[in-house]
Amino acid sequence: MMRGARQVPRRAWRGGNWQDGDRALPEEVAVAFTYDGAAHAVMMATPDDLRDFAIGFSLTEGILTHADEVDALEIVPLPAGIDLRFWLRSDRGEALAARRRRLAGPVGCGMCGLETLAQTQRAVPRVGPGIELLPGQVQEALAALPPSQALNTETHAVHAAAFWHPARGLVALREDVGRHNALDKLAGALAARALPAAEGMVIMTSRISVELVQKAAMLGAPLLAGISAPTTLALEVAEAAGITVLGICRRDGFEVFTHPHRVREEAPA
Repeated sequence: MMRGARQVPRRAWRGGNWQDGDRALPEEVAVAFTYDGAAHAVMMATPDDLRDFAIGFSLTEGILTHADEVDALEIVPLPAGIDLRFWLRSDRGEALAARRRRLAGPVGCGMCGLETLAQTQRAVPRVGPGIELLPGQVQEALAALPPSQALNTETHAVHAAAFWHPARGLVALREDVGRHNALDKLAGALAARALPAAEGMVIMTSRISVELVQKAAMLGAPLLAGISAPTTLALEVAEAAGITVLGICRRDGFEVFTHPHRVREEAPA
């Protein structure tokens, strides 16, 4: 199986001189999702944590409601990419057959391949009350990300999705060339560990787009933070879903855009 990065030769101009050497770049391969023998989706992704990706994508897309609805999962390398072959429990297979559609999503877009405009406005569940954090806890969570981004440290070219728990710190982080893929991988990792998303905060090293909010809602995540700004549509969906969105998260602070009650003022001295 491929790893997430590969050394490639390059020639660099630095400090007024040419330098020959190698640079690590992230791998990007076609990953197909096949359910009960029928093709469903093809995503361009980094070939790490593929089992997490398989389960997480299936959960956030509503194909599964629980990870135990999979009878078998094979990760099959092929000349053109990697095929994630699912065999679903009979009731889930029948439900998927009733709503089957095809979608293809290149790395930069989480909605490419949808057949109608109505599909972009899919209904998402409203999250529960979740947790409340102090500003200092938010900044503690953000500071924990860079040391844990191994693939980005090597390549400087991938996104991360992480889950921070107030009592346990940073408990899971997944990386991918696509921010949507990274979140799907994180969803799979949480499912594998039976970690409820309601007990912590999801953090993205990207802008917060509407697709990320939709996936967070499917996970039941009450807090979603990003290092860049959210889009207006993302905030509309977050408002309806009860999700607290934090953006422009930097060392010196952050901004809260929706449901601000989950980030309360520091306790008085």
